[in-house]
Amino acid sequence: MNFNVMDIMLPAFFECLVLVGIHSYLGIHVIKRQVIFVDLALAQIAALGTTVAFLFGIMPKTTAAYWFSLGFTFIGAAIFSLSRFRQGKIPQEALIGLVYAIAAAVAILVIDKAPHGAEHIKEILTGRILWVKWATIGKAALVYALVGAFHYSFRDKFMLISNHPDEAYRQGISVRFWDFLFYLSFGIVITHSVSNAGVLMVFVFLVAPAVTSIMITDKLWQQLIIGWSMGLIVSVLGLYVSYVADLPSGPTVVSFYGVVMLLVFIAFYIIRAESKRRALSRVGIGFITAFFTAAIFYSGGRYAQKVGIGQQHVHALKAEAIDSLKISELPNLSEDKLHSLLHDVTDLNWLEQAFNKNDDDFFRLAIAQRTLEINRRNGGLLALQLLQSTKLPFIKEQICHLMKTNPGQDFGFDLNKDMSDKNNQRALAAWQEWLRK
Repeated sequence: MNFNVMDIMLPAFFECLVLVGIHSYLGIHVIKRQVIFVDLALAQIAALGTTVAFLFGIMPKTTAAYWFSLGFTFIGAAIFSLSRFRQGKIPQEALIGLVYAIAAAVAILVIDKAPHGAEHIKEILTGRILWVKWATIGKAALVYALVGAFHYSFRDKFMLISNHPDEAYRQGISVRFWDFLFYLSFGIVITHSVSNAGVLMVFVFLVAPAVTSIMITDKLWQQLIIGWSMGLIVSVLGLYVSYVADLPSGPTVVSFYGVVMLLVFIAFYIIRAESKRRALSRVGIGFITAFFTAAIFYSGGRYAQKVGIGQQHVHALKAEAIDSLKISELPNLSEDKLHSLLHDVTDLNWLEQAFNKNDDDFFRLAIAQRTLEINRRNGGLLALQLLQSTKLPFIKEQICHLMKTNPGQDFGFDLNKDMSDKNNQRALAAWQEWLRK
């Protein structure tokens, strides 16, 4: 069947809606409790659990990786519930920030011992929302609905502790116990969210709608409607622009949240100003200043690029010099340098030889990508060969993306199924036949 962009973008859009639904509500609690970075900290702790699992060879998106991540999140929930004191000299936000920094540092130390750790760290931060499956969305929606029902059942206690903690203490409510339940349910949501959306996107989905809605109204139901509406608009715009401009979907959606929040802040500044004319003039001056500042940096960068200030001139790898390099040494290069060296290689025979002489999947993917740029048939066949042999989910996803967007055909290959699946075998055969035409 012909490739349809909606096959990829529609699941990503609904995943965004599911995230907005629960995170907008939890974000209001986070803002009220003044623990802004608790989401970021719990997300990093959940990511640390996945990272530790990865060190033991457990691939992300597996059941074992999920339980690792959830277990670490439970530990984080216990830490945050115990770190709250009725009259403490140290704000809880400081402890939360410290936990985040420590979890991030430990994750870097752990991943340093794992193969291709840089790719894993990148995925943790940015997620892979573009490749989310309908089954995953359904499971997340079910979990979020159960968490939402739990919060609705005990909404009086949760809202009282968030809005009036001193009153909760006065009534004899066990604040630490209910805090633990709050962070525990919060952690369950985060564990599901981080695996698909990444740490950055989860944090923004939690904070941005909550901050915007609280700024507009004090009524909870209105705050939820504003947060959900904002998430709907941002998701549509962000995913559309990411497709048209060929940009990463997660970071694009996050950036659009920033743009929308800026516009809302400016609008409210003007509306609430005593002198509308003065407010408009200040906004105009701000835009002009921002424009000229950007122009100065752009001009400076272009000038430095033109005259070569601060640049390191790397001699490109030419076809005639390929024989002087050892193919076995290329996988030891950094990812950026490898792509830089391969950029000027045009010898298809050398590329195929380099592909077959190494067993490093990331190196072979770079070779397949470069070959695909030169020759669609040869590059596509190498990519399909790697798709059948690799066990790394990141590699499989990138190859599927290449095959769906570069040749422009989708024959029904399903990443959630094994290579031995009959439909996947038919998809591979159809891809190969199409490439050989």
